[in-house]
Amino acid sequence: QVQLVESGGGLVQAGGSLRLSCAVSGRTSSTSVMAWFRQAPGKEREFVAVISWSGGVTSHADSVKGRFTISRDNAKNTVHLQMNSLKPEDTAVYYCAARSGSAFYTRTSEYGYWGEGTQVTVSS
Repeated sequence: QVQLVESGGGLVQAGGSLRLSCAVSGRTSSTSVMAWFRQAPGKEREFVAVISWSGGVTSHADSVKGRFTISRDNAKNTVHLQMNSLKPEDTAVYYCAARSGSAFYTRTSEYGYWGEGTQVTVSS
C-alpha cells in the first residue's frame, strides 16, 4: 500500500513563492516515478512536473518551466515542488502522484497512487 500526503499549500501574492511537500510511505517499487499535477476549478487535472527515482532526471510543463522545480529526497521519503514567481493562473489544488517503472508520463491515467491534494491560491 502506498500513501501520499501533500502539504505546504496556502495563499500567496503574485510573484511570491511556496514549497510543496509530498510525504511518501509504502512500497518503494511503486513510487519510483513521482509527479505533481494540478487542477483548477472547472478544469481538468493537468501535469506540472515529474522526477525519476534518482532525482537525476526531471521534466516540467511549459507553463511552469523556469519557475517551478521538482526534487526528491529518498532518505526522507519526500518529494518537493518549489514554486517561484507565482501567478494567479497557478491557483489550483496540487496533487502528488506516483507510479512504478521508469517511464515518464503526463497523463493522469498512468499514475496509480494519488494524494488528497493541497490548495494553492495566488492573489493578484
